Amino acid sequence: MSDWIAIGALALVAILIPVSMMVVSWLLRPSVPEQGKRATYESGEIPVGSSRTIKFNIQYYMVALLFVVFDVETVFIIPWTVIYEDAVIELGLVEAILPMAVFIGILLLGLGWAWRNGAVKWVRNAQVDSGRVSES
Repeated sequence: MSDWIAIGALALVAILIPVSMMVVSWLLRPSVPEQGKRATYESGEIPVGSSRTIKFNIQYYMVALLFVVFDVETVFIIPWTVIYEDAVIELGLVEAILPMAVFIGILLLGLGWAWRNGAVKWVRNAQVDSGRVSES
């Protein structure tokens, strides 16, 4: 039962510290409402229109999603590479490689699908598309 008490105490501390920091921050901060603080931030540009009418390019979200997918891929591949030799000795070559090959194959299919649908294609210069390359 003492293990559960330790886990509960740790969970309580993990919740209380951030909540108490937010409460203290809320109590101590100065409150100076200004129009500039309430305006939509657009990387230093002057906002035009309301934030509800701003249209964002979906490609930014697609690139972010692809980054997350392939970032998570490394989280699974790195531990596999660490235990690879032991897995080959214990299970055999095919049983050690096959699950990771299937995993990487599924990821490659997803990358191919995203590439085919233009998710990784950046906006290109019209001169490059027409065959003329301008010299700077």
